[in-house]
Amino acid sequence: MTEIEQLQHQLQKQEKLASLGMLSAGIAHEIQNPLNFVINFSKMSARLLDDLTDILQGAGQPQDAGGEWSLSEADREDLSDIVADLKENMGQIAENGERAVSIIQGILLVSRGKENEFIPSDVCHIVKEYVRLAYHAMRANHQGFNVTIREHYQEDLPPVMVIPQDLSRAVLNVMNNACYAVWKKAASPSPSRRGDVEEYVPEISISVQGSTVNECPMVTITIADNGEGMSDEVKQHLFDNFFTTKPIGEGTGLGMAITRDIIENKHKGKITFTSTEGQGTTFTFTIPVACGN
Repeated sequence: MTEIEQLQHQLQKQEKLASLGMLSAGIAHEIQNPLNFVINFSKMSARLLDDLTDILQGAGQPQDAGGEWSLSEADREDLSDIVADLKENMGQIAENGERAVSIIQGILLVSRGKENEFIPSDVCHIVKEYVRLAYHAMRANHQGFNVTIREHYQEDLPPVMVIPQDLSRAVLNVMNNACYAVWKKAASPSPSRRGDVEEYVPEISISVQGSTVNECPMVTITIADNGEGMSDEVKQHLFDNFFTTKPIGEGTGLGMAITRDIIENKHKGKITFTSTEGQGTTFTFTIPVACGN
């Protein structure tokens, strides 16, 4: 029994490393985007400053000690436009720089958290970050992948006691599966497999809402896709260890078993799903805010 437990522990570590391997491409892509904005707007600002310098050099000296620069009306208009553009660029640089910092802080929060340590956390922020990372990871690993993501996050949701590194893994596992399901459906040449004869538009909907179950405050996380859906056989074995519908090398078969353990055993919550073959799947995590933790 000890050897079996050790083997299970090693396999769980392997699954985590596999997830991190796929996620690394998404992290690189997600951070690269705001950094590209910072670099591009910095270059644009440098060119605008050169234009500004040329205008001021061509204006000559002030008319008197307290006078204004001898600028023509056209130069004044150009100067006003340049200043407005510079202000806009500085705002974009600050916004995208803060975005890069936010991504890194979210990753550090998850990676530095102690095992099984509950921390008051912004669940909306965790879900949002890992939805994006899963999306960019899929784009990095599957050429041509794209999907419409619709998100709804409750704005006034208070911090929830969760294990951030584990909750993020649960979101990542389900989001990865959702991305894979819509990608496979989009790649299918069969209209019947897509569920209709109209042009298929891959879509994933994300929701984080507060709720109450038996007078206990809860937070509900929903991830729904309009992908391939699941057959009855897949539904029966979904949470079994080593069960996967992905090709060899693309799935460990441990993701959903670990996800259920995270939500139900560690967080004392509930994971449920509905799925219709050819139409899509919806997963729901319900986690106690205070009761049961």
